Amino acid sequence: MSSSAGGSARGVVNGGVSFWYADDGLPARREPLAGDASADVVIVGGGYTGLWTAYYLKKADPSLRVTVLEQKFCGYGASGRNGGWLYNGIAGRDRYAKLHGLEAAVRLQKAMNDTVAEVVKVAEAERIQADIHRGGVLEVACTPAQLSRLKAFHEHESSYGEKDRELYGARETAERIRVADAVGSTWTPHGARLHPVKLVKGLAGAAEALGVVIYESTPVTEIRPRCAVTPYGSVRAPYVLRCTEGFTASLKGQRRTWLPMNSSMIATEPLTDEQWESVGWGGLETLGDMAHAYMYAQRTADGRIALGGRGVPYRFGSKTDNDGRTQTATIEALREILVRFFPSLAGLRIEHAWSGVLGVPRDWCATVTLDRSTGLGWAGGYVGSGVATTNLAARTLRDLVQQDSGQAGPTELTALPWVGHKVRKWEPEPFRWLGVQGMYATYRAADRRELSGHSAESSRLAQWADRVSGRH
Repeated sequence: MSSSAGGSARGVVNGGVSFWYADDGLPARREPLAGDASADVVIVGGGYTGLWTAYYLKKADPSLRVTVLEQKFCGYGASGRNGGWLYNGIAGRDRYAKLHGLEAAVRLQKAMNDTVAEVVKVAEAERIQADIHRGGVLEVACTPAQLSRLKAFHEHESSYGEKDRELYGARETAERIRVADAVGSTWTPHGARLHPVKLVKGLAGAAEALGVVIYESTPVTEIRPRCAVTPYGSVRAPYVLRCTEGFTASLKGQRRTWLPMNSSMIATEPLTDEQWESVGWGGLETLGDMAHAYMYAQRTADGRIALGGRGVPYRFGSKTDNDGRTQTATIEALREILVRFFPSLAGLRIEHAWSGVLGVPRDWCATVTLDRSTGLGWAGGYVGSGVATTNLAARTLRDLVQQDSGQAGPTELTALPWVGHKVRKWEPEPFRWLGVQGMYATYRAADRRELSGHSAESSRLAQWADRVSGRH
């Protein structure tokens, strides 16, 4: 494999941040911070969470001085590398049901359902052309054990008020997407496919048009009460909001806060009309499965399949990658999933591969918090479901800041059960690395066992990994 970020292995462009940037172009860098400054709100991180928060704060109060500090360029992290799944999943909902009751968790789920429509509405209002198509989310089962989990998952989601979810057998599944060996699926309308980079670029532009100041190439090294510290100066503000997701571990004192979990993707060459005919997928649904080490995919606007899953799940010491470079073994593993799902595409060329990190709290629960005593706030821990959740988090941070500053009272969003949730830290190294590597090795072993067997029961290996990881 070439050592350069834009190098190739077996003809695959590897890294270069992501295929989405190769498709839409890397942005011109905004100017870095030029010295000490002040603001009413300073936001650390120029991804979806930070940009949505800045956008909604300025919409609510145009007089606010809002500054965003980004270490590289807006969308460099997960916001420019994800699978383009705008959907209603949220990490931690079941735990919130246990802690706060089913009704509170149902309110959280309804807020997520509404968030999908909110993102689409704002994109239209701001004329952000992000290739959004509301085809919903289809999740398939390909083994007896996966089918049992699928049916249980369908019923579980319905219990949270999702009455418009549909359950399909093998024939109905094939009428939507012809996945080999698929024996069933569940579909929700609360999902859309989009182009992540077009969304993040458009969102940054919309925020700037409102008067938000964005400094790029400006890494924040430490967050203190009412102050964000960078090599070029400090920005002081009554509110400092941490919106750094998988890069949180690089901040002073935050090494064990959220684990930077790695996820990898491939993008194929464009399919011919005949190839699409063999696959189906005319509804442009986002596609997932019920494996323990699950996959996720979309049919892109230019006729490719972009497909992702876990590669190297975690780097020792909470390190992050170098511009998205991905191991050859991971590229091959993702290609194997593609061909297993769609055998007729065995000769299809993989053109791009990349990776990125997502933020994983120790209890796998997404959170939004504002500490009124220090002015420090944060949102994240989306565990890979951030494309929509970032929007809900941003609107919640807006409401928390407005409530604390006396501009508004409590809202429906500030009363949601993920607000103010406290999470214990991850274990120190090497236990952190050993635990995550062991967990995903166990999930993969469980998937192999289920693929080769005929039992309708989930592998006990996966059940053990769930308990040890804290996911359930």
